[in-house]
Amino acid sequence: MTVTTNMFYGEFGGQYVPKQVKDALTEVATAYERYRQDPDFLAELQGLLADYSGRQTPLYYAESLSNYLGGAKVYLKREDLNHLGAHKLNNVLGQILLAKRMGKKRIIAETGAGQHGVATAAAAARFGLECEIFMGELDCQRQKLNVFRMTLLGAKVHPVKTGTRTLKDAVDAAFADFAANLADTFYIVGSAVGPYPYPKMVKDFQSVISKEARAQILAKEGRLPTAVIACVGGGSNAIGSFAEFIDDQAVRLIGAEAAGKGVDTPDNAATMTNGRVGISDGMKTYVLMDDDDQVLPAYSISAGLDYPGVGPEHAFLKDAKRAEYYAVTDAEAVAAFQLLSKTEGIIPALESSHALAQAIKMVPQLGKDDLVIVTVSGRGDKDVNQVAAYLGIDL
Repeated sequence: MTVTTNMFYGEFGGQYVPKQVKDALTEVATAYERYRQDPDFLAELQGLLADYSGRQTPLYYAESLSNYLGGAKVYLKREDLNHLGAHKLNNVLGQILLAKRMGKKRIIAETGAGQHGVATAAAAARFGLECEIFMGELDCQRQKLNVFRMTLLGAKVHPVKTGTRTLKDAVDAAFADFAANLADTFYIVGSAVGPYPYPKMVKDFQSVISKEARAQILAKEGRLPTAVIACVGGGSNAIGSFAEFIDDQAVRLIGAEAAGKGVDTPDNAATMTNGRVGISDGMKTYVLMDDDDQVLPAYSISAGLDYPGVGPEHAFLKDAKRAEYYAVTDAEAVAAFQLLSKTEGIIPALESSHALAQAIKMVPQLGKDDLVIVTVSGRGDKDVNQVAAYLGIDL
């Protein structure tokens, strides 16, 4: 079997890593290509997605929100109803089954908001594997609930104290551990980033979102949506939400990235808006960089979006003008967080609130016959304390 070892999306992607890590990535890619269409592997994955994770997730017509906004009908793809409260488990279950078949005994992962770490810890517990999670020290402080959930599930959490102490630094620490422990360790990357084969693997495992959503919207409305909107940090839920619609040229694909305190301030994570093409985390993609090509710190109220890069396929889709990417501020995301809670009784994650905020801007400008799908990538329980603090409410 011939295995691709250095896949690019146009100029983006690749494997910009030391040789020893390339050898490990080749091992992962070989196993992935072997098992990705294996009937036993797929049957076990589908069984776990159904019985452990609780898929499929609903495509919910947000009638109250739609009436409030006017314009298009808004449907919510409810990834917040996945086991553990986010889309992350879709990818984790696929990768941990791969690790199991490769004979790996130790699982590591990086996490920002903590949802990927929680999903990885849970799956490792399910399969009796050692698990260690790298999380920026600042994110640990912002997401104390998820840190406790990870430890409750048996994982060891390493607060990363270098750099900006956020997601980028957690990714760096996880890759360093991976390079030092290649023989027995499998690194479950949480987003559609990093060197090949991770962007492709994560997209494949997360494409269950759009496979379901495409069939569901056709069943409910008899036609495809006008637009699909998802938040983008690294971009796993977005690439999963876009995957089955990419060839449908009439469907707009819209990513909402984090503008933080404003794209014209230093405090943002608007990689597609402010970034330049560069090398980061083993891939070529858009990166927030200074004039000396040094990676800049990223900021967002959302711990899952404060990443200074983006998945290489998103970079390609942007340059190919197949997808559109817009920056959403903290204030807009918090307003969307509140609006969905009050109109639909659904508390979204702050990450997802960026996608909802973009929908709130767009939907009133569309016609009554238009259909918009917004991916609610996670639930907002983890963010309630942070939103209250932002609003000046003392709990």
